[in-house]
Amino acid sequence: MRIRVLGSAAGGGFPQWNCNCPNCDGVRKGTIEASPRTQSSIAISSDNVNWLLFNASPDILAQFQRFPELQPGRAIRDTAVKGIVLMDAQIDHTTGLFMLREGNTPLDIYCTDMVHEDLTQGNPVFKVLDHFCGVAWHQIPTAAGSTFQVEGINDIRITAVPLSSKAPPFSPHRHDPHEGDNIGIQLEDTRTGKKLFYAPGLASIEPHLLPFMQQANCLMVDGTCWTNDEMQALGISNKLSLDMGHMPQSGSGGMIEALRPLPASHKILIHINNTNPILREDSSERQILEQEHIAVAFDGMDFSL
Repeated sequence: MRIRVLGSAAGGGFPQWNCNCPNCDGVRKGTIEASPRTQSSIAISSDNVNWLLFNASPDILAQFQRFPELQPGRAIRDTAVKGIVLMDAQIDHTTGLFMLREGNTPLDIYCTDMVHEDLTQGNPVFKVLDHFCGVAWHQIPTAAGSTFQVEGINDIRITAVPLSSKAPPFSPHRHDPHEGDNIGIQLEDTRTGKKLFYAPGLASIEPHLLPFMQQANCLMVDGTCWTNDEMQALGISNKLSLDMGHMPQSGSGGMIEALRPLPASHKILIHINNTNPILREDSSERQILEQEHIAVAFDGMDFSL
């Protein structure tokens, strides 16, 4: 199984268009050791020919251009993408669907009932796409023990794991959480038994998640904020990281502490907010991660399990 990081930043990307925090200002001016990043999305393949996309960020066109394997050019209109799995209904994970509207067949989109509801009512993306290429919706099961596969993505068994997090602000049930608002995904290569657990939005390590995280050869998980009050301290927002549904990395109960005992050979943080000091390659926070054998995802990161 091959994994390609198309985008590694949280919503807004890095630098964020209207932000002048030390990170964004520094990367624009070239005064810090950091690389720009687009909004988070990954693609996986079992044969290096057919690809499954996870989320469709607003930066999807640039991400496709930087990864030519998604456009094999076998016909006048073509794509290597066999399907798109949506982890939630957030704007930074779904807006890119509009950029794929020129297709001559419906987009094969895999999502839960709750995400489907949000994208037909609260933010009617699917209804808009019906005026263009259309959507072929495939329901993602979330019941314990349920798995699914995507046609054309051979030898990859997928398990969706419900996460406790908020639905998007536009959702009719924003303040009434439902199972399926947000999911993590386990990808298992049935030929090798290798497993990836992917969860770019993770509010807490709930008991039902532990078996998936303990079995994983690779953990690619929420890297949004370093501290819970990161954006408050910079005067950017009154919201805490946990308020937004994201575990901070540092401190008691943080992501570093949660990852430390897990046996995965690859531990990677993704969905990194523009304010997070781990974006700076020479920061003390990055050194802490290196000591913990935790990597920071970057656009173009590419590896196989």
